[in-house]
Amino acid sequence: MEKANTPKHSYFCEYLKLDQIIFNIKVTDKIQALEELLDVLVKLKYIKNKKPVLTRIIDRESLVTTAIGHGLALPHARLDTGCDIAIVVGRSEAGIDFEAIDDKKVHIIILIVWNPSIPGLFNHLFAGLAQSLIKPAFRERIFKAESKKELYKILCEVKLTLLPSEDKIISQAGLLWKLQKIEMQIKKANKVKKKELQKQANLIRDELDEALLDRFDKLMERYGFAVAELEDGACQGCFINVATGMRSAIEGSNDIYVCENCGKYLVARKKTK
Repeated sequence: MEKANTPKHSYFCEYLKLDQIIFNIKVTDKIQALEELLDVLVKLKYIKNKKPVLTRIIDRESLVTTAIGHGLALPHARLDTGCDIAIVVGRSEAGIDFEAIDDKKVHIIILIVWNPSIPGLFNHLFAGLAQSLIKPAFRERIFKAESKKELYKILCEVKLTLLPSEDKIISQAGLLWKLQKIEMQIKKANKVKKKELQKQANLIRDELDEALLDRFDKLMERYGFAVAELEDGACQGCFINVATGMRSAIEGSNDIYVCENCGKYLVARKKTK
Protein backbone atom coordinates (compact mmCIF):
# COMPACT_ATOMS: atom_id res chain seq x y z
CA MET A 1 0.00 0.00 0.00
CA GLU A 2 1.46 3.34 -1.01
CA LYS A 3 2.00 5.66 1.95
CA ALA A 4 0.83 9.24 1.71
CA ASN A 5 2.94 12.20 2.68
CA THR A 6 1.81 14.15 5.72
CA PRO A 7 -0.13 17.23 4.57
CA LYS A 8 0.76 20.66 5.95
CA HIS A 9 -2.89 21.56 6.51
CA SER A 10 -5.99 19.43 6.85
CA TYR A 11 -9.07 18.93 8.99
CA PHE A 12 -9.81 16.19 11.50
CA CYS A 13 -12.81 15.00 9.49
CA GLU A 14 -10.43 13.85 6.75
CA TYR A 15 -9.43 11.07 9.16
CA LEU A 16 -12.68 10.65 11.11
CA LYS A 17 -16.06 9.46 9.80
CA LEU A 18 -19.40 9.25 11.59
CA ASP A 19 -19.20 5.47 12.05
CA GLN A 20 -15.87 5.90 13.87
CA ILE A 21 -17.66 7.41 16.89
CA ILE A 22 -19.18 5.53 19.83
CA PHE A 23 -21.51 8.07 21.40
CA ASN A 24 -22.21 6.16 24.60
CA ILE A 25 -19.53 3.86 25.99
CA LYS A 26 -21.24 1.94 28.78
CA VAL A 27 -18.21 0.27 30.41
CA THR A 28 -16.32 2.18 33.09
CA ASP A 29 -13.08 0.15 32.98
CA LYS A 30 -10.26 1.67 30.92
CA ILE A 31 -9.12 -1.57 29.26
CA GLN A 32 -12.67 -2.58 28.36
CA ALA A 33 -13.28 0.87 26.89
CA LEU A 34 -10.13 0.61 24.76
CA GLU A 35 -11.23 -2.82 23.55
CA GLU A 36 -14.67 -1.48 22.62
CA LEU A 37 -13.08 1.31 20.60
CA LEU A 38 -10.68 -1.05 18.84
CA ASP A 39 -13.58 -3.35 17.96
CA VAL A 40 -14.93 -0.49 15.83
CA LEU A 41 -11.66 -0.27 13.91
CA VAL A 42 -11.67 -4.04 13.37
CA LYS A 43 -15.26 -3.95 12.12
CA LEU A 44 -14.42 -1.14 9.70
CA LYS A 45 -11.29 -3.08 8.60
CA TYR A 46 -8.86 -0.33 9.61
CA ILE A 47 -7.02 -2.94 11.66
CA LYS A 48 -7.05 -6.72 11.29
CA ASN A 49 -6.26 -7.74 14.84
CA LYS A 50 -6.91 -5.63 17.92
CA LYS A 51 -4.66 -7.63 20.28
CA PRO A 52 -1.25 -6.21 19.24
CA VAL A 53 -2.70 -2.71 19.07
CA LEU A 54 -4.28 -3.03 22.52
CA THR A 55 -1.01 -4.37 23.94
CA ARG A 56 0.92 -1.44 22.45
CA ILE A 57 -1.56 1.10 23.81
CA ILE A 58 -1.52 -0.45 27.31
CA ASP A 59 2.29 -0.46 27.27
CA ARG A 60 2.21 3.22 26.36
CA GLU A 61 -0.33 4.02 29.10
CA SER A 62 1.89 2.34 31.69
CA LEU A 63 4.65 4.88 30.98
CA VAL A 64 2.73 8.16 31.11
CA THR A 65 -1.04 8.49 31.05
CA THR A 66 -2.53 9.84 27.83
CA ALA A 67 -5.33 11.50 29.81
CA ILE A 68 -4.49 15.18 29.38
CA GLY A 69 -6.96 16.50 31.95
CA HIS A 70 -10.32 18.24 31.58
CA GLY A 71 -12.07 14.91 30.91
CA LEU A 72 -10.05 14.07 27.78
CA ALA A 73 -7.75 11.17 26.84
CA LEU A 74 -5.71 10.59 23.68
CA PRO A 75 -4.56 6.93 23.76
CA HIS A 76 -2.40 6.06 20.76
CA ALA A 77 -0.03 3.57 19.18
CA ARG A 78 2.59 3.85 16.45
CA LEU A 79 2.10 0.58 14.63
CA ASP A 80 1.94 -0.69 11.06
CA THR A 81 -1.61 -2.01 10.74
CA GLY A 82 -1.89 -1.86 6.96
CA CYS A 83 -3.36 1.64 6.76
CA ASP A 84 -1.84 5.08 7.25
CA ILE A 85 -4.01 6.13 10.14
CA ALA A 86 -6.98 4.81 12.13
CA ILE A 87 -9.03 6.96 14.49
CA VAL A 88 -11.99 6.20 16.73
CA VAL A 89 -13.72 8.48 19.23
CA GLY A 90 -15.65 7.39 22.30
CA ARG A 91 -17.89 9.36 24.65
CA SER A 92 -18.65 8.16 28.19
CA GLU A 93 -21.34 9.90 30.18
CA ALA A 94 -20.36 8.20 33.46
CA GLY A 95 -16.65 8.76 32.95
CA ILE A 96 -13.67 6.39 32.93
CA ASP A 97 -10.64 6.40 35.23
CA PHE A 98 -7.54 7.02 33.10
CA GLU A 99 -5.32 8.17 35.99
CA ALA A 100 -5.56 11.67 34.55
CA ILE A 101 -3.12 14.37 35.58
CA ASP A 102 -5.97 16.30 37.22
CA ASP A 103 -7.51 13.13 38.78
CA LYS A 104 -10.76 13.70 36.86
CA LYS A 105 -12.60 10.95 34.99
CA VAL A 106 -12.38 10.89 31.20
CA HIS A 107 -15.52 11.51 29.17
CA ILE A 108 -14.06 11.83 25.67
CA ILE A 109 -11.49 9.36 24.29
CA ILE A 110 -9.79 9.98 20.96
CA LEU A 111 -7.85 6.84 20.04
CA ILE A 112 -5.31 7.07 17.21
CA VAL A 113 -3.18 4.41 15.52
CA TRP A 114 -0.72 5.70 12.93
CA ASN A 115 1.81 4.19 10.55
CA PRO A 116 5.51 4.49 11.48
CA SER A 117 6.43 5.26 7.86
CA ILE A 118 4.71 8.65 7.82
CA PRO A 119 7.09 11.29 9.22
CA GLY A 120 5.63 13.96 11.46
CA LEU A 121 2.13 12.48 11.60
CA PHE A 122 2.05 12.28 15.40
CA ASN A 123 2.92 15.97 15.76
CA HIS A 124 0.55 16.90 12.95
CA LEU A 125 -2.45 15.29 14.64
CA PHE A 126 -1.75 16.00 18.27
CA ALA A 127 -0.58 19.57 17.86
CA GLY A 128 -3.73 20.36 15.91
CA LEU A 129 -5.95 18.64 18.47
CA ALA A 130 -4.20 20.41 21.31
CA GLN A 131 -4.85 23.82 19.80
CA SER A 132 -8.60 23.13 19.90
CA LEU A 133 -8.82 21.08 23.10
CA ILE A 134 -7.05 23.66 25.25
CA LYS A 135 -9.95 26.06 24.64
CA PRO A 136 -12.58 25.69 27.42
CA ALA A 137 -15.42 26.79 25.11
CA PHE A 138 -14.55 24.10 22.56
CA ARG A 139 -14.34 21.39 25.23
CA GLU A 140 -17.69 22.48 26.62
CA ARG A 141 -19.31 22.09 23.20
CA ILE A 142 -17.89 18.56 22.90
CA PHE A 143 -19.20 17.51 26.31
CA LYS A 144 -22.64 19.00 25.67
CA ALA A 145 -23.13 17.37 22.26
CA GLU A 146 -26.52 15.63 22.30
CA SER A 147 -25.95 13.18 19.45
CA LYS A 148 -23.28 11.38 17.50
CA LYS A 149 -23.86 13.68 14.53
CA GLU A 150 -23.47 16.80 16.64
CA LEU A 151 -20.23 15.50 18.21
CA TYR A 152 -18.89 14.63 14.77
CA LYS A 153 -19.75 18.07 13.41
CA ILE A 154 -17.88 19.77 16.26
CA LEU A 155 -14.79 17.58 15.86
CA CYS A 156 -14.76 18.33 12.14
CA GLU A 157 -13.94 21.94 13.01
CA VAL A 158 -10.50 20.91 14.31
CA LYS A 159 -7.84 22.16 11.92
CA LEU A 160 -4.64 20.14 11.82
CA THR A 161 -1.46 22.05 11.05
CA LEU A 162 1.98 20.48 10.79
CA LEU A 163 3.98 22.55 13.24
CA PRO A 164 7.78 22.95 13.11
CA SER A 165 9.70 20.67 15.46
CA GLU A 166 10.46 23.39 17.98
CA ASP A 167 6.79 23.95 18.77
CA LYS A 168 5.57 22.29 21.95
CA ILE A 169 2.90 19.58 22.00
CA ILE A 170 1.23 17.72 24.80
CA SER A 171 3.11 15.33 27.08
CA GLN A 172 6.63 15.83 25.72
CA ALA A 173 8.01 17.00 29.06
CA GLY A 174 6.58 14.00 30.91
CA LEU A 175 7.83 11.62 28.23
CA LEU A 176 11.33 13.11 28.19
CA TRP A 177 11.58 12.93 31.99
CA LYS A 178 10.42 9.29 31.90
CA LEU A 179 12.92 8.47 29.13
CA GLN A 180 15.77 9.85 31.23
CA LYS A 181 14.71 7.69 34.18
CA ILE A 182 14.56 4.59 31.98
CA GLU A 183 17.94 5.27 30.33
CA MET A 184 19.53 5.54 33.77
CA GLN A 185 17.94 2.24 34.83
CA ILE A 186 19.18 0.52 31.65
CA LYS A 187 22.79 1.20 32.64
CA LYS A 188 22.36 -0.78 35.88
CA ALA A 189 19.95 -3.47 34.73
CA ASN A 190 20.66 -7.13 34.02
CA LYS A 191 20.16 -8.57 30.55
CA VAL A 192 16.51 -9.58 31.02
CA LYS A 193 15.46 -6.32 32.69
CA LYS A 194 17.44 -4.30 30.18
CA LYS A 195 15.42 -5.78 27.31
CA GLU A 196 12.11 -4.73 28.91
CA LEU A 197 13.42 -1.26 29.74
CA GLN A 198 14.69 -0.78 26.18
CA LYS A 199 11.22 -1.65 24.90
CA GLN A 200 9.76 1.11 27.08
CA ALA A 201 12.42 3.56 25.92
CA ASN A 202 11.67 2.79 22.27
CA LEU A 203 7.96 3.46 22.83
CA ILE A 204 8.80 6.93 24.09
CA ARG A 205 11.36 7.63 21.36
CA ASP A 206 8.70 6.84 18.75
CA GLU A 207 6.78 9.94 19.86
CA LEU A 208 9.56 12.48 20.29
CA ASP A 209 11.11 14.68 17.61
CA GLU A 210 14.49 13.64 16.20
CA ALA A 211 16.04 17.02 17.03
CA LEU A 212 14.81 16.75 20.62
CA LEU A 213 16.21 13.22 20.96
CA ASP A 214 19.53 14.13 19.35
CA ARG A 215 20.10 16.88 21.93
CA PHE A 216 18.87 14.60 24.72
CA ASP A 217 21.33 11.83 23.77
CA LYS A 218 24.26 14.24 23.58
CA LEU A 219 23.45 15.69 27.01
CA MET A 220 23.08 12.21 28.50
CA GLU A 221 26.43 11.14 27.05
CA ARG A 222 28.22 14.23 28.33
CA TYR A 223 26.61 14.81 31.73
CA GLY A 224 24.82 11.58 32.60
CA PHE A 225 21.47 13.39 32.61
CA ALA A 226 19.67 15.71 30.21
CA VAL A 227 16.50 16.86 31.98
CA ALA A 228 16.41 18.91 35.16
CA GLU A 229 13.50 20.08 37.30
CA LEU A 230 12.75 23.66 38.21
CA GLU A 231 12.57 24.02 42.01
CA ASP A 232 12.08 27.31 43.86
CA GLY A 233 12.91 29.16 40.65
CA ALA A 234 16.27 27.41 40.15
CA CYS A 235 17.37 24.82 37.58
CA GLN A 236 18.34 21.66 39.47
CA GLY A 237 20.96 20.95 36.81
CA CYS A 238 23.11 23.98 37.55
CA PHE A 239 21.31 25.44 40.63
CA ILE A 240 21.10 28.88 39.06
CA ASN A 241 17.87 30.88 39.10
CA VAL A 242 16.08 31.21 35.77
CA ALA A 243 14.47 34.37 34.47
CA THR A 244 11.15 35.29 36.11
CA GLY A 245 9.27 35.04 32.82
CA MET A 246 10.55 31.54 32.12
CA ARG A 247 9.81 30.46 35.70
CA SER A 248 6.18 31.55 35.36
CA ALA A 249 5.85 29.76 32.02
CA ILE A 250 7.34 26.48 33.30
CA GLU A 251 5.41 26.19 36.57
CA GLY A 252 2.23 24.21 36.05
CA SER A 253 3.20 23.44 32.46
CA ASN A 254 3.92 20.15 30.70
CA ASP A 255 6.04 21.82 28.02
CA ILE A 256 9.80 21.54 27.56
CA TYR A 257 12.19 24.45 28.05
CA VAL A 258 15.97 24.78 27.91
CA CYS A 259 18.00 26.26 30.79
CA GLU A 260 19.75 29.38 29.50
CA ASN A 261 22.74 28.67 31.75
CA CYS A 262 23.55 24.94 31.49
CA GLY A 263 21.62 24.02 28.35
CA LYS A 264 19.76 21.10 29.88
CA TYR A 265 16.06 20.53 29.29
CA LEU A 266 14.02 22.11 32.04
CA VAL A 267 10.63 20.84 33.22
CA ALA A 268 8.22 21.71 36.01
CA ARG A 269 8.85 19.86 39.27
CA LYS A 270 6.59 16.83 39.59
CA LYS A 271 3.92 17.16 42.26
CA THR A 272 3.95 14.47 44.93
CA LYS A 273 0.58 13.04 45.92
